Amino acid sequence: MSMSSLRIVFMGTPEFAVASLDALVTAGYTIAAVITAPDKPAGRGLRLNESAVKKYAVEKGLPVLQPEKLKNPEFIETLRSLQAHLQVVVAFRMLPEVVWNMPPMGTLNVHGSLLPRYRGAAPINWAVINGEKETGVTTFRLKHEIDTGNILLQDRLPIGENDTAGDIHDRMMHLGAQLLVRTVKGLEDGSVKEIPQEELADGELPHAPKIFTETCRINWERTATEVHNLIRGLSPFPGAFTQLHGKTLKIYRSEKEMEGNLAPGQVDTDKKTFLRFGCADGCIQVKELQLEGKKRMLVEDFLRGYRFEQ
Repeated sequence: MSMSSLRIVFMGTPEFAVASLDALVTAGYTIAAVITAPDKPAGRGLRLNESAVKKYAVEKGLPVLQPEKLKNPEFIETLRSLQAHLQVVVAFRMLPEVVWNMPPMGTLNVHGSLLPRYRGAAPINWAVINGEKETGVTTFRLKHEIDTGNILLQDRLPIGENDTAGDIHDRMMHLGAQLLVRTVKGLEDGSVKEIPQEELADGELPHAPKIFTETCRINWERTATEVHNLIRGLSPFPGAFTQLHGKTLKIYRSEKEMEGNLAPGQVDTDKKTFLRFGCADGCIQVKELQLEGKKRMLVEDFLRGYRFEQ
């Protein structure tokens, strides 16, 4: 089957998915339709906001479907009429079996971890929070249980000690797009061999559940390394936070210092160039932050305008 005759339905919503869609288009594949989230009201004027994937699809003249419910009979019939050979899912919602089991070549997903490690909603965040030195991206087939289908291909990605989740997200976005094209080509020519995830399971597998508000609260009783990893694992979104004089302070970038005699949570600053918080075994130097009601800024800019309590 040539690239021009292989019909693909692409499903995705955020910017992360755009790179994969663009890679398929650039490689010459026929995109039968793009399925993305419905437009949502946003901003003060509640103007309808289109997803990043929809904006790209419209720009490229690709057909767009935005179903409210994926089990809607009319949507199912429209999807079936597209006669796609393959469906690709990147950063989209859960699919019912009637959808993922429809095309003859199945449905594949691009996941931001080295499966079977970090199954779940926030694999990039948790890999950084847990201090991993390496992560990666996986293409796999969808089946009933979330993130458990047979693995197709994987690529590895190093995590630096000061990398944030945002840094990894941006690099993984492009790595995943390249891996997706290789996977589709491999499925076409039969060179990709599926591997059950059970064969790669080694010991206890870390998971990647959804991030909640309480996950983001900094516990200064933890080690400087643990706090530093939490900060960078939640940056730029949703952001790790603490309290400063009764107001919420989000910290986006930090450095750890293994020396110092600050008590956990104790604040130290020269009110000009540095702001430190004590941890269990050292302290955290804040490099970029956002105080409640203010914009995000470098610590030096923050200190120039902030009045510390005497």
